[in-house]
Amino acid sequence: MQKSKLWTKDFLAVSLTSFFVFVIFYMLTVTLPLFATDELHASKQSLGLIVTIFLVSGIVFRPLAGKWMTTLGQKKVLLIGVLIFLIGSILYMNIHSLSALLLLRVLHGIGFGMSTTATGAIVANVIPEQRKGEGMGYYATFMNLAMVVGPFVGLTLTNTLGHTAVFTVAVVSSVLAVVCSLVLRVPEVQASSATNEIQPAKGLAAFFEYRSLPISVAGLVVAFSYASVISFVSIYAKEMGFTQASSFFFVVYAVCLLASRPFTGKWFDQYGENSVVYPSILSLAIGIFLLSQATTSWVFLLAGAFIGLGFGTITSSFQSIAVKKASPHRRGVATATFFVFFDSGMGLGSFLLGTLSTAAGYKGMYMFCSIIALLAIAVYLVLHGRKSQKQRIISQNESLGK
Repeated sequence: MQKSKLWTKDFLAVSLTSFFVFVIFYMLTVTLPLFATDELHASKQSLGLIVTIFLVSGIVFRPLAGKWMTTLGQKKVLLIGVLIFLIGSILYMNIHSLSALLLLRVLHGIGFGMSTTATGAIVANVIPEQRKGEGMGYYATFMNLAMVVGPFVGLTLTNTLGHTAVFTVAVVSSVLAVVCSLVLRVPEVQASSATNEIQPAKGLAAFFEYRSLPISVAGLVVAFSYASVISFVSIYAKEMGFTQASSFFFVVYAVCLLASRPFTGKWFDQYGENSVVYPSILSLAIGIFLLSQATTSWVFLLAGAFIGLGFGTITSSFQSIAVKKASPHRRGVATATFFVFFDSGMGLGSFLLGTLSTAAGYKGMYMFCSIIALLAIAVYLVLHGRKSQKQRIISQNESLGK
């Protein structure tokens, strides 16, 4: 049987939209702490707020975006989100105080929450059902590439041309995100079926997909541990004397992720999510542990390899599971539910771990986060892994019976 086509214009458009938005997110996440300390003279304790406030505003608007997509349509919500994101990117050019920066992070977080919730829902409808794991894996690869391009470009520009160059690239990337959103075609039937043929959900069910909650909670734990990497790795590298290696941390991350991508998505579809998730969480835990022990640049970069292999695969796998749990007309809400918990883990981690790093140092913080990552294995097992294994055994038995 011939496979349904995956690499369509719309799949590329939504993936590129996500890429440009996440490039800005990751670029600013690793460079704004440096900007805040160098230009705004912010304290070490306040650095975590730069990420936390951004994610909190996104968290608040994700459920709203999920609900609005069932009434306004997915493309309209996406366009509103990327336009807000563009306005926020432009305003970084005129920031001269920490309070103004934190206020702008609220606005930028709203655009981020709306646009990424919309792209996650749209891509789930663009990908053929029988290639869901593979398609979501490649879609996540665009986000993972943004994890590399963003920090690498951001840190390189910061070290050579300064912070203004970083903000200029953020504006250009925001414009490209808007352009990709405009050429994206989203069938109107997705919005009309949700509003006209399906009884609208009421109460909290209008904002959250309950069937996606277990995997979302597991995602929160993983994101909490990963917050230590995305929020503090640039400051940690500077403290340890790995400034030059810090630009290549996410390059190594990407090489290992891309090398595994052709296999992990297919394994997800063929052998089940457990075959991919357990090794990925373990790889993340090993990578964070290596960060806590890094005394040389090569150990620092080796940590990036394990983290890239682990975290990059976890995010696409967890998002695929969350979407598969929901009905087609609820995929926007399911995507919002997953990212509300995921971003909550990132935001909570950035805030609490900033305090922990002050008390225990960055090495102690990374040691603690490696333990949290290991605990994520148990959380996944209890909330989803055991049930998934049972369902797979039942399906295999039914296939043998036929």
